[in-house]
Amino acid sequence: MITYNPKDWFTFIFRFHKADTLRKLSPLIFGICIYCWIIVIFELHFLKLSEGSYVKQITSMHTLLSFVISMLLVFRTNTAYDRWWEGRKMWGSLVNNSRNLAIKLHSMLHFEEETHRSFFRKSIPMYASVLAHHLHAESTRLALDETEHPELKNIDTSRHIPNQVASLLFQRVNRLYEEGKIKGDQLIVLNNELQSFTDICGACERIKNTPIPFSYSVFIKKFIFFYVMTLPFSFAISLGYLAIPVVGFIFYVLASLELIAEEIEDPFGGDENDLPMTKMASNIKKHVAEIIQ
Repeated sequence: MITYNPKDWFTFIFRFHKADTLRKLSPLIFGICIYCWIIVIFELHFLKLSEGSYVKQITSMHTLLSFVISMLLVFRTNTAYDRWWEGRKMWGSLVNNSRNLAIKLHSMLHFEEETHRSFFRKSIPMYASVLAHHLHAESTRLALDETEHPELKNIDTSRHIPNQVASLLFQRVNRLYEEGKIKGDQLIVLNNELQSFTDICGACERIKNTPIPFSYSVFIKKFIFFYVMTLPFSFAISLGYLAIPVVGFIFYVLASLELIAEEIEDPFGGDENDLPMTKMASNIKKHVAEIIQ
């Protein structure tokens, strides 16, 4: 995710980065400008249309369609941002719940229980790490410390890894209860924290595996395309050759909103504006290590 100072807005005008939509849309903008240039030459020099021929009718149509397309793009952008923000809230909850679980286990376990403390010190942040890999849809490689626990070697990478790690955590907590190291009410408290891990994983999977409906996304792209393709027919008479940059700029604004929505609707990918899950997983590991010493 790109970090920046929101107050230093003037420098953004002259700043270009990898996620800037102008880089991606440059070929299309150039093609739109060539298309508009052809329409302008055809209308001004071959058809020689006047100001009142059909410009008013097309302008009225564009005025009506402008309101419709603005409503569609607002809804599209808000829906995509809601998905991004919900993903951020889920990972914020994972950070807090990991800390809470570590704090409670640190208070419940005695310092002589080094085997159990070492297990939770590694396995709690491990859940965030494997969840990040799982949401990236990559093959998960379990990078542990130099001292590995036998339970963690039995994880099957071909199955749902976050569920396996959560199962190992609960098995160890249940083992503590059976050994009498924690009480029944403490088991209930820890169970709520462990259950929240799976709930967060399910919420993130719901966001990732349920994209915007295909027909809706296709309709917006077609709407933008045909709307921009008809603009030169009305702007050529009223603006002349000035219609070329105007149409190119309108296409840049409309298409950029759609590209931004496409990028942020999946907050668990590898784009510039996606969530820094690897960084957050590293922070969880650092904080848990500080708590469970």
